[in-house]
Amino acid sequence: MKVRVRFAPSPTGMLHIGGARTALFNWLYARHTGGTFVLRVEDTDAARNTAEARQVIFDGLRWLGMNWDEGPEKGGDHGPYFQSQRLDLYRSYVDKLLSKGLAYEFEGAVKFKMPKDRCVVKDLICGDVAFDRTLEPDLVILRKDGSPVFHLVNVVDDLEMKITHVIRGEDHLSNTQKHLALFAALGAEPPQYAHIPLILNNDGSKMSKRDAGSSIAEYHAQGYVPEALRNYLCLLGWSPKDDREIVDIQELIQLFDLPQVNRHNARFDMAKLHWMNGQYMARQSLADFTEHAIPFLKAAGQIDDSTDRERLGKMLAIVQEKVKLFQDLPNWTIYLLKDDYPFDPEAVAKTLKKDGAAGRLAKLRERYAALADWTVEKLESELKALAAELSVKTGELIHPCRVAVSGKTVGPSLYHMLEVLGKQRVLERLDRAASL
Repeated sequence: MKVRVRFAPSPTGMLHIGGARTALFNWLYARHTGGTFVLRVEDTDAARNTAEARQVIFDGLRWLGMNWDEGPEKGGDHGPYFQSQRLDLYRSYVDKLLSKGLAYEFEGAVKFKMPKDRCVVKDLICGDVAFDRTLEPDLVILRKDGSPVFHLVNVVDDLEMKITHVIRGEDHLSNTQKHLALFAALGAEPPQYAHIPLILNNDGSKMSKRDAGSSIAEYHAQGYVPEALRNYLCLLGWSPKDDREIVDIQELIQLFDLPQVNRHNARFDMAKLHWMNGQYMARQSLADFTEHAIPFLKAAGQIDDSTDRERLGKMLAIVQEKVKLFQDLPNWTIYLLKDDYPFDPEAVAKTLKKDGAAGRLAKLRERYAALADWTVEKLESELKALAAELSVKTGELIHPCRVAVSGKTVGPSLYHMLEVLGKQRVLERLDRAASL
């Protein structure tokens, strides 16, 4: 049996972090088994669904690197899969149930006769879960306006698309007994079900669409590395069992399997995600780091299309290990890319206005002006030699020099920063600082 799984979002304005994790688990299982990952858009509610909302979902999945095998913009024998385009199919299934006497019309709607018995859902993650359907009311499957209800279209599509495994959030577990009843009424074998644990906030409450950090688009906008977010989402309810946290996607595909999914709800730890993102940013090639950085630097007005890419790369190389989010990058690069950078008033007062600082900085400028070899090694040895001559600690020269050329007290290695800025710019900045 070839595995066929699906992600079936409802386009209502955002791709929720929980939805993205559900899509990821389906995608990983399809890739692990050599199966098919289907994208199916549940857009029968015309009042709530828009083309823009659908695009948000497609963009979010692409950003996370989850390509689908069938569905919108991909084709395939059965694609594209928009439920709004399959209404006649759903109506035909309603007619089948009506003709078998398993459904009936009620006040303009159609209801399915729920079996009055006990039901056991055999779940690949939750185990056997019993439901008592003896008091279960009959199920509306077609509304008065003729639109089909979620439970019907869900079952019909899983049947028509030959879905073998339904991997979805545990909040859908109670729906499964209804879906099993519909499969049985249609004389069809149901797929295997695997309900994954919910994602909770750190305080133990269920993460909702209103919570901060619940939308995938937020992470894109803030400059998270998609591979980092994808890696973190894998660990929300699953682990490689060896306490590792940074795992390459190809290895994740190799290791991922449903029996390893945890039964307990997962807590979303923003601090851990932030740390993981920093790890991924530090490990990026300079070329990849630069490509991710460019949109944020352009938005900040620090570069444009005419900016020299080679020089930009050298500047980014010295701050790469410092930055944890790309949205923070412009704060680290403004003094590298702009000469009209701001000065931290507290740093000026504490460092540049310190007794003797101006004189020491003037002497350092003289030494640097005489340098013929503007390299990290020469810049460092010259500063240390001057500190020895003046009988002061190197910090008495390093700190004021850093504030003078960057306006800040923290940053990358001073000597690497000076080398990248170039001799002329450094000397001009030391002159500027002298007049503050």
